[in-house]
Amino acid sequence: MLEGNVCALLAAKDHVNLFLYDGAIVPDPHGIVTAGHDNRTARTISFHQGEAINAAALTAMLRQIVANNRAGGWRTLKSL
Repeated sequence: MLEGNVCALLAAKDHVNLFLYDGAIVPDPHGIVTAGHDNRTARTISFHQGEAINAAALTAMLRQIVANNRAGGWRTLKSL
């Protein structure tokens, strides 16, 4: 069980956005987040055709969001 939302996808004309729920409390050491840096709860990663995807970094972020959900989500973790 993922214990909450992890991400959402939006297909646009020239790219795909991956919205990361609780992305604000997930580290981004590889700099793959492209928008929402000032958003307190979510971040966005945009993918354009032909661009390489850092699968390892993306997988690590998604796994951390799932772990955060299982630990009670951003509201619980933020108050620790």
